[in-house]
Amino acid sequence: MRRLACWLLDTGPVLVLAAIAGAGSFTHIRDTATTHGQTGWMSWAVAVCVDLTCVMAARERQRDKKTGRVRSGVVSWPTLVLAGGIVLSLAANLHQAEPTLWGWLTAATPAGAFLIAVSMLERRTTGPQSSPAPVLAPSPVGVMPSSSVPSSQAPALVPAPGPATQDGQDCEVGPSPALVDYARRVADEHHAKHGRPITRDLLRARLGVSNQLASDLLRTLRTASESA
Repeated sequence: MRRLACWLLDTGPVLVLAAIAGAGSFTHIRDTATTHGQTGWMSWAVAVCVDLTCVMAARERQRDKKTGRVRSGVVSWPTLVLAGGIVLSLAANLHQAEPTLWGWLTAATPAGAFLIAVSMLERRTTGPQSSPAPVLAPSPVGVMPSSSVPSSQAPALVPAPGPATQDGQDCEVGPSPALVDYARRVADEHHAKHGRPITRDLLRARLGVSNQLASDLLRTLRTASESA
């Protein structure tokens, strides 16, 4: 309950601003479309297309940052689409304005506030990306990393020793305790900073491990948390 209240206090004003400003910008775009022959449901469709194009482009920019996609030109395609949506939105708002300085400023306010709210939500979603922890070479079972390795690096990716088989060899039953402890510290740090549990992809990027090992680590952490 406390987490929900904190989320509402932190994100609620931005969402309310986005809704109100989006409605104002939507109205100006719809009226402009109606004035220029797009009557009936078509005027609503034009307004929806312009506003949702800006939201979609902002989301694509977020996805590109998360996946580390490298743009091929001066600007990425989502950025170009977002700029086009901004121009169309402002043009429609200014078209409905009284031809004075204050008329243009007041008419452009809903579109500007909507775009600012979208950019704020985009900024919160992306956030700073931590560089992945270096991957150390596997060590023999039960052997800890050399003391020359900095303590800030992830522990060696060593499976925990399990029951011995008939030929005397240990069975691999999961990640090493040292790696589990390191993953727990990373997960706790992420939860304290962002207020939500870490995902498998973020844990994999932070530790520099495979998807399967990241899933096993998350499963181990959740099991330990439930049994605590």
